[in-house]
Amino acid sequence: MSVRPQQPTPLALAIMLAFAAPASALAQQAATLPAVTVSASALALGSDDMSTPVTVLEGEELVRAREATLGETLAGQPGITSSHFGAGASRPIIRGMDGPRVKVLSDGAEVQDASTISPDHAVAAEPMLSEQIEVLRGPSALAYGGGAVGGVVNVIDKKIPTRVPAKGFEGSAEVRANSAAREKAGAFEVTGGSGNIAFHAEGVKRDAKEYKVGSGWEGGSNVAGSYNKTDTGSVGVSWVGSRGFLGLAFTSQHAQYGLPGHNHEFESCHPHGAHLHCGGHEGHDHGAEEEHDHEHGSVPFVKLKSERWDVRGELRDPMPGFAKLRLRAAFTDYKHDEIEGAEIATTFKNKGHDARLEMEHHPLFGWRGVVGLQTSKRDFSALGEEAYVAPTVTKKHAAFLVEEYKLDQWRFEAGLRHEWQDITVDSATLQDRSAKGTSVSLGAVWKFAPQYSLGSTISRTHRLPSAEELYAHGVHMATATYELGNQNLGKETSNNIDLTLRKYAGATTFSASAYRNKVDNYIFGSTLDSHEGFQLIQYAQRDATFTGVEGQVRQQLNPMFGASVFGDYVRAKLADGGGNLPRIPAQRLGVKFDANWQAWSGVAEFYRVGKQDKIAAFETATPGYNMLNLSANYDTRIGTTPAQFYVKANNLTNELAYSHTSFIKNAAPLTGRNVTVGMRVTF
Repeated sequence: MSVRPQQPTPLALAIMLAFAAPASALAQQAATLPAVTVSASALALGSDDMSTPVTVLEGEELVRAREATLGETLAGQPGITSSHFGAGASRPIIRGMDGPRVKVLSDGAEVQDASTISPDHAVAAEPMLSEQIEVLRGPSALAYGGGAVGGVVNVIDKKIPTRVPAKGFEGSAEVRANSAAREKAGAFEVTGGSGNIAFHAEGVKRDAKEYKVGSGWEGGSNVAGSYNKTDTGSVGVSWVGSRGFLGLAFTSQHAQYGLPGHNHEFESCHPHGAHLHCGGHEGHDHGAEEEHDHEHGSVPFVKLKSERWDVRGELRDPMPGFAKLRLRAAFTDYKHDEIEGAEIATTFKNKGHDARLEMEHHPLFGWRGVVGLQTSKRDFSALGEEAYVAPTVTKKHAAFLVEEYKLDQWRFEAGLRHEWQDITVDSATLQDRSAKGTSVSLGAVWKFAPQYSLGSTISRTHRLPSAEELYAHGVHMATATYELGNQNLGKETSNNIDLTLRKYAGATTFSASAYRNKVDNYIFGSTLDSHEGFQLIQYAQRDATFTGVEGQVRQQLNPMFGASVFGDYVRAKLADGGGNLPRIPAQRLGVKFDANWQAWSGVAEFYRVGKQDKIAAFETATPGYNMLNLSANYDTRIGTTPAQFYVKANNLTNELAYSHTSFIKNAAPLTGRNVTVGMRVTF
């Protein structure tokens, strides 16, 4: 039975209008909300049944969390930060791992771009067109690749309809603007159909200027070159029947964004063995992280174009013994130019495809599971001044099996995946590489009491070296590095144990996780030498250990108010006294207060990011900072159309903050005080 709240006093009403709560945090003291289905889990499990923690953003919570990049959209979630490279490029970092160790999917199919190669390359996924974003950590990602040691980010969208709208059409539209970058953005999506045919169209347009930083920055008030312009559009069509659907969609994305901190002072730097030679620069002090004085327009920028075809299909009861067949496939033609002045300095191209076929079988001796095949190809090339990687073609093939067994209050899970990888390199002096690896995981969830569960997973996974780690050789000015690949790299082996305690219903809910990941032959960029901030990096292998905790607890104080505590911590170091790994996130601890009253809701959040002084060789410490954020939204109707008005104010104290995970942390601090207002209608 629901409890009708008492009429609030004027003071209480003022507080409620200022502090808000996401829809996902609404308490239910007498009933239990159904668990969110996690599409990226091979068995389509509910979030409460996962053996490792999962983050799902949807509904109003997602609307308020969305930023221009995927990394910034997720950066506030426990255990997740971002690679922050100005305004246009930012990739999620999960439990201290990034790049190829975090796989980004578009509804189960890999996003084929150049973001795993360098942090200044944007992720070709648009948060404003997402319906749901899922983050699977650690071993839960095994079905998508042994190399996804950090986890998987799955962006769910509507570009391929899975049903015909009951009234013939439906959709939404959203506009928003912010103060720090004077950003203006708009998005729409509409689905229509009749009979067995459904159509969909969607699009986003964004125009953001150089963003403002917190007070006291020696580089001024704005980050030069930190603008971001994006246009994305999709059209899709599906045939929908009583047992499933089959659809096709085409997506085109164009983007232009600046590269803050880009510095040509060290173009002539080159290695002499394990040392840098940068003759002719004595007396200068223009490290890449200290270059703040570009005039607008002189900062190099990226001009990106991505064209993608998606095929998605599902069929229930495809043959005796099987419950479902699921197909995901994509072909991407990606290109971006890095432009300096009026000339194209470097062109990056990536043509790739990814196809995945899964079959879910009916229970056999009590075991229910999914067997699948996956194949992908990436044809990558870079031409121009910073073509520091030779052209390569990477082919991957995999077979996988995920099974579950339920017994009373226990759920057991086992996963197995085998991968084959072939890399062909276009070079007379470099050798082609072939490798294979096998990954396995075992997990269990014990619902030992009503509303409580304890989950644990152990896994042993293999990650095969990427083309960049094997063959890089040259200057990369965006990150102020000279990179040297290593053809002797072998596969790395991750031995992970994860423990998660949850309370998923009632006035008090929480999720707390601890993990330890011992990685044999961990591949990383080892800094051999540095000259005024410019680093000589060679890919090397050493044993490493990642240990961490993450979690949050929420208490419903009364029918209108709730309070939460959240935080995360990860410690990453090399074995045998080898020191710390670079760009590992600092610890974070925060509190959150939420409220709901009639059509109003909102949240007040304060957290502390600690100083990061556990640093690698040639790395500098990063000071800690405090962050205060407020948000509120109001649900109403415009005529008969549901509408939502929202406002959020981030970094209210205008604190100058730096991201330790960023290659250009001093050249591009985090955004200062920023107020975002928006409106969204659904029809």
